[in-house]
Amino acid sequence: MSGSAIISTSERKPLVELRGISKRFGELTVLDEVDLTVYQGEALGIVGPSGTGKSTILRIIAGLLPADSGTIAWYGGQPQTATRFDRVPERLSMVFQQSALFDSLTVDENVGFLLYQHSRLPRSRVRELVKEKLAAVGLHGIEDRLPSQLSGGMRKRVSFARAIMEDPDDPTDDPLILLYDEPTAGLDPIASTVLEDLIRDLQVGQNLCATYAIVTHQDSTIRRTSDRIVLLAGGKVRWEGGVPDIERTDNPYVRQFFSGDVQGPIRPPGQPQEA
Repeated sequence: MSGSAIISTSERKPLVELRGISKRFGELTVLDEVDLTVYQGEALGIVGPSGTGKSTILRIIAGLLPADSGTIAWYGGQPQTATRFDRVPERLSMVFQQSALFDSLTVDENVGFLLYQHSRLPRSRVRELVKEKLAAVGLHGIEDRLPSQLSGGMRKRVSFARAIMEDPDDPTDDPLILLYDEPTAGLDPIASTVLEDLIRDLQVGQNLCATYAIVTHQDSTIRRTSDRIVLLAGGKVRWEGGVPDIERTDNPYVRQFFSGDVQGPIRPPGQPQEA
C-alpha cells in the first residue's frame, strides 16, 4: 500500500513540468509529445513496459539528455523554456539502476565524493556526514569497504546515501527532488521490500527529501512507493491515477500491464504499438 493519501494536484505546486516532450533514437520514437508534471511533496511512480521511455524521462528531467522537441516548462518553482538544462539542475539527485558507484573508491569516498571535491569542509567533517547518511539508510561501519565487497542491496543503499548527501553550510544544497531509476531491479523480494520501506522513510519518516519520482515496473515497488502513478506505453501517457485506482479502472493498458496478459494494446518489444 502507498504510504500517504493522495493530495489533489490542484492543491500542489508544480516542481517539474514537461510539455510536449519527444525523443527519438534513430528511427525509434521513445517519447511522443509527453506531458508530465511532478508536484511538490508527492511520490510519483512512472511505470510501463520495458523500452517505453521511463528512464529517458528521468534523464531529461535530470539534464543528462536533451529532448528533441517540447519544453521543460517549470523547474524548482521557476518557469523554464528549454528542451534541456545547460547543466544538471542544482538540488536534484538521482539514484541509478546499477547504483553507478566508483569501483576504485571506498564507500566513504563514493558517498562524500561531491563534498570532498567541491566543498570547503575538512575531510574529517565530510567523513562524519558520510557516516550520518549511511546510518540514515541502515548501514554502519562500512565506510572503508569497496563496492565489490558489498551485496547488491547494500550497493543500492550506498547510492541512496550519496543521493541525500548535502553540505550543511549551504542552505541551498538540500535535495529538492530525488529521481529513482529502477531502484529494486535485480533484487530478491526481501531486499526489494527493505529498499521500498527506505524510500518511504527518507521521504516521510526522516523528511530528507519530500518529493521524488520513481521509475519501476515491479508491482510491489509501484504499490509501496507511489501515491500518483503515470503509465507510459508506446511513447505516450496512457493512464494516470492512484494506487487504489489500479483495481478500479477499466483502462486496457492498466489491466494488461498489471495482469501480465500478452493480449492487449501493449505489444512485445519489436512489434508496433497501438496508436
